[in-house]
Amino acid sequence: MQSCEPSGDSADDPLSCGLRRRGQPRVVVIGAGLAGLAAARALLEQGFTDVTVLEASRHIGGRVQSVRLGHATFELGATWIHGSHGNPIYHLAEANGLLEETTDGERSVGRISLYSKNGVACYLTNRGRRIPKDVVEEFSDLYNEVYNLTQEFFRHGKPVNAESQNSVGVFTREKVRNRIRDDPDDTEATKRLKLAMIQQYLKVESCESSSHSIDEVSLSAFGEWTEIPGAHHIIPSGFMRVVELLAEGIPPHVIQLGKPVRCIHWDQASARPRGPEIQPCGEGDHNHDTGEGGQSGESPQQGRWDEDEQWPVVVECEDCEVIPADHVIVTVSLGVLKRQYTSFFRPCLPTEKVAAIHRLGIGTTDKIFLEFEEPFWGPECNSLQFVWEDEAESCTLTYPPELWYRKICGFDVLYPPERYGHVLSGWICGEEALVMEKCDDEAVAEICTEMLRQFTGNPNIPKPRRILRSSWGSNPYFRGSYSYTQVGSSGADVEKLAKPLPYTESSKTAHGSSTKQQPGHLFSSKCPEQSLDPSRGSMKPMQVLFSGEATHRKYYSTTHGALLSGQREAARLIEMYRDLFQQGP
Repeated sequence: MQSCEPSGDSADDPLSCGLRRRGQPRVVVIGAGLAGLAAARALLEQGFTDVTVLEASRHIGGRVQSVRLGHATFELGATWIHGSHGNPIYHLAEANGLLEETTDGERSVGRISLYSKNGVACYLTNRGRRIPKDVVEEFSDLYNEVYNLTQEFFRHGKPVNAESQNSVGVFTREKVRNRIRDDPDDTEATKRLKLAMIQQYLKVESCESSSHSIDEVSLSAFGEWTEIPGAHHIIPSGFMRVVELLAEGIPPHVIQLGKPVRCIHWDQASARPRGPEIQPCGEGDHNHDTGEGGQSGESPQQGRWDEDEQWPVVVECEDCEVIPADHVIVTVSLGVLKRQYTSFFRPCLPTEKVAAIHRLGIGTTDKIFLEFEEPFWGPECNSLQFVWEDEAESCTLTYPPELWYRKICGFDVLYPPERYGHVLSGWICGEEALVMEKCDDEAVAEICTEMLRQFTGNPNIPKPRRILRSSWGSNPYFRGSYSYTQVGSSGADVEKLAKPLPYTESSKTAHGSSTKQQPGHLFSSKCPEQSLDPSRGSMKPMQVLFSGEATHRKYYSTTHGALLSGQREAARLIEMYRDLFQQGP
């Protein structure tokens, strides 16, 4: 057996002798969404046997949440497979027959508009009148022409002028407004309608980007997000089926549900957590799941490692169990990182990673499903879009809390009715979505009904028989829907967020000086910086890895970005241990 005594070349050995003795690295994956499941499955398929997935909620899937009501499945979270050519989500769904019942209305080749493609979009004003079809088409052509210009700043390296404030919303609003005002063929009344339509389109754009306002999305970085070619698809049986297919390759004991994590203690110098950083739990103040983690009656801080073993990472759970590991793959949302990074990692995160977390954006996009006994819309209508005529000159997409409903951009009609019944799907985002989440179902249903009556001009529209809605912003395990490149951020911040810890030798200097470079409020005074004591030798590589949609530079905000990011982090470890095992004992 190889000696575990310190040796002169220990500083050159990236892996501890304890790991060599154990033979199998222990990997803990935090989160059982698409990224976490993809990472765990990839590791298991490559022969890793000591893998644990910790999921805070009581179900797998993360931001995939399919709800079955009657004969239909409604998506509170991920809805579309975006693109088909080379999309791993598409290929998984197609190979398993999940798209066999997808209708033409649930398959779109062009740029999708949130949900429905069947029929004609009905643009209605708050005065109860429908905007003529030719006006809508003219405006849509103009808007799409300007939208295409927003892609060119990144793709062609065009400079961003000061007037745009590097904002997609500011640039788009001003460009479209100027062209509308300069059009010699439109009447003043038509111009006013088109000017009011700008705000409605930007609300849709805000929902699609999951920002509070598209004004907050970076113009210079906007074109880096990459669309996979091919049609977009809806899975009639529910997006959750993709999650279940991923989980089929993972033994049930690997995934622990209802297991929120309190803190990740990385760069550990000894077999036990250092000092007072992990506070002992009193008797009876936790719900300890013995499972594979220890025997009944065992202290929650015992049973996971031997006294002589050294572990570079210790995961502290909310139930007071601590789990030692060689590597931890963190898949929590950017919203959770923004809220908890100061307490979630010990020692503190490096300055550049903290800065990336601050610069990148994540917002809330919520859905409101309303089911009616009978449709009050025509068979050709695929959506009801709300245009407020008094917003023709507005330069903001922010409303006071009592007017939160003004952020609802419209309602899509779910097709086919034979599957879904007579259901409308409304969309709202940003701070106004958070206000909506605080309201009860009755209040939201009442307000939505009043809006539908006002915009259609039909005072006889009944209340919906049922309402179903999401609440991603207030959910403590997500704190938002998905990420975007905020003004001031770029794809480089996505790369920094994804970089494993500890950093390589070339980046240690920047890390070690982080307290001098960053405002003091970003760090807890009780949080020590990463130790760089040369007497300890080389730090264990890739102790903490990061995945999730927000860590994919080209495919952030998507399910395929999440899945690919999980596979990416698993591949780092697979390659790392392939090299080690090839060296032999």
